[in-house]
Amino acid sequence: MLSKSTLLHLRIPFSFFLMPVFLFALAISPNLGESRLKWAFIIIHLLLYPASNGFNSYFDKDEKSIGGLKNPPPVSKELYWTSLLLDVMAIVLGFLCVSYWFSMMLLIYGLVSKAYSHPSIRLKKYPILGWLVTGVFQGFFTFCMCYIGINNYEPENLLHLRIIFPAALTTLMLWANYPMTQVYQHEEDEAHGDYTLSRRLGIRGTFIFAAVFFGVTTVGFLLYFRQFQLMKYGITFLQALTPVVLYFGYWFLRVWQNPARADYGHAMRLNFISALCLNIFFVWLFLSISHIGEYLF
Repeated sequence: MLSKSTLLHLRIPFSFFLMPVFLFALAISPNLGESRLKWAFIIIHLLLYPASNGFNSYFDKDEKSIGGLKNPPPVSKELYWTSLLLDVMAIVLGFLCVSYWFSMMLLIYGLVSKAYSHPSIRLKKYPILGWLVTGVFQGFFTFCMCYIGINNYEPENLLHLRIIFPAALTTLMLWANYPMTQVYQHEEDEAHGDYTLSRRLGIRGTFIFAAVFFGVTTVGFLLYFRQFQLMKYGITFLQALTPVVLYFGYWFLRVWQNPARADYGHAMRLNFISALCLNIFFVWLFLSISHIGEYLF
């Protein structure tokens, strides 16, 4: 039986915040298979992401708030071995229940996540490189991995603009959001010697940076829907983002007046609102594109 500390540091509920990438890939998938869909979802959200979270927590040994944990308990060697076991389970189940290429991409993701956190490499201590790698692998790479798994495709099926474009949009989303996940951790990151992008930008600079990237990402989505789908989806996308923009603006104003407001509570609320709105939108998009919604409503 796993200890409470290990279970908490796996941060399984945090997978909800990363779910939009999977749902976007699902929404534009033309070759759905119920079993592949189910196993790809379970493997990514209940094994791969928690393994990455646990490995990161083990080497960070944070004492203050981290993503999904306001008061992280002390870590133990159990967390380290559990994280590695979850990675192995993900790769094996990916091969047995989804496809060879899906399992290979799980392996690559796992190795990169280790490089992000392990002291011998620790990509996260480099502000630009850590930001680039996180956005590419949690965005573009994961989107492609989901698309391959859900559709039982091979890598050459990804070489189309209709796939590369939305995959790139998920990276833009992650690049916009990534510094916001660091904005309340400056003190802890400094103690670890991690010169994160948010530390480099400063608190106010982090908000300005995120706002610019959110704007670029939104324009990108509108171009995608106009070019490859229907513009009505783009309009609905804007409507879905309204709560996110309102809360971000509210928090931005509070932080501008008092930088101490750049705290864990506000960051987690922004993450939750963003994930909830995007998850609902991409489920709706899936139902609309697949026409399944016509039979449900």
